Amino acid sequence: MTKIKELPKEERPIERLLKNGVDSLSNEELLAILLKTGTKNCSSKQLAESIIKKAGGIHKLKDLPFSKMIEEKGMGPVKAATLLSCITLCKRIERKELEYNTKVTSSKDVVAYFIQELKDKNQEYFYCIYLDSTKRILENKLLFLGTLNYSTVHPREIFKEAFINGAVSLIFVHNHPTGEVVPSKNDIALTRELEKIGNLHGIKVEDHIIVGKEKYYSFFEDGEMNI
Repeated sequence: MTKIKELPKEERPIERLLKNGVDSLSNEELLAILLKTGTKNCSSKQLAESIIKKAGGIHKLKDLPFSKMIEEKGMGPVKAATLLSCITLCKRIERKELEYNTKVTSSKDVVAYFIQELKDKNQEYFYCIYLDSTKRILENKLLFLGTLNYSTVHPREIFKEAFINGAVSLIFVHNHPTGEVVPSKNDIALTRELEKIGNLHGIKVEDHIIVGKEKYYSFFEDGEMNI
């Protein structure tokens, strides 16, 4: 098998990038640059082709777990970590960040971030967004993991952070790994209980948003808040 260094200089990925621009490179060539090296009998480009094939295509590469990457001969932990880091960085570049002092004007501001953040997770993640009196973000915090109910989501942790940050209102966000976004009985009961506790402390629960793979449910948009 031909190694990268054995190719004519004008056919090597980095040389082609420098001469013709990054858009001139194939997916395999771009990935080969990240991998840097192959094996004794396999070039980095051939290794890249194998990884893309293993994933089921370039668009499914983002779903290939670390454990599957390192099964491929020539893909050690360092290369797999490099590839996973690049994929994650690309996701973060694409999504709208929910940063400190960002003003939340609608549920869609929150959804745009969290659908990208949570759509590939295989368990439930529960976030709380802490807002000031002008709906600007004071803190965006992951608080709980796992199936959500009143016993696993501890109000004291939620409201302790609210007091620390001086929050006036809150937005809860969690995902359904199944992709469906219809609220469960636990979701509804938890939302009602947190609303009550918030009202006792003078901290308004603005919304509870459930995100799936490509869709979401908003208690506020559905007229289900503060009933």
